[in-house]
Amino acid sequence: MGVGVLFLTSVVVCASHGLGPNETMDLTPRDTRSLLFPEFKRSEIVGLVAGFGTTFAAMPDLIAMLRRRSCAGMNPRMAAIMGIFQILWIYYGLLIVSRPVVIWNIVAVIVNFISVGAYFYFAHMGNEAGTATGGSAGL
Repeated sequence: MGVGVLFLTSVVVCASHGLGPNETMDLTPRDTRSLLFPEFKRSEIVGLVAGFGTTFAAMPDLIAMLRRRSCAGMNPRMAAIMGIFQILWIYYGLLIVSRPVVIWNIVAVIVNFISVGAYFYFAHMGNEAGTATGGSAGL
C-alpha cells in the first residue's frame, strides 16, 4: 500500500514539474533516451525490467523440480503451451522491433522447454524405478 502511494505521489510530482501559472498540464509520456543507457529508450528499459520479472517467474518451480529430482506437482502442458505462445511473442517483437520483447521471450522459451524436458526426464526415471522394483508408476 505504501509503495503504491509513493508511486502515485511521484507520478503527480513529476507530471506537474515546470508548471507555471500560464502552462497547461501535459501528461503525455515521452519516450526519451535513458539517462543510464543512452543507446536505449526509456520504454526499452521498462520493458527489460518487466520482462525479467515475468520471464523468471517460472524459475522457482524449475529449480524445485531439479532439486527434488521429481516431476511431482509439475504440469508440462502449461509450460509447453506457454513456450509455444512465447515463440509467437518473439515473432511479434521482431515485427515491432522491440528488443525487450524478443530478448525476454527467447529466455522464457528456453526456461519453459527446459521445464518440459526436465519433467519428461524425471517422469521417465520414475517409470524405470517403478518397473525395476516391480511396482507400477503411472503419469
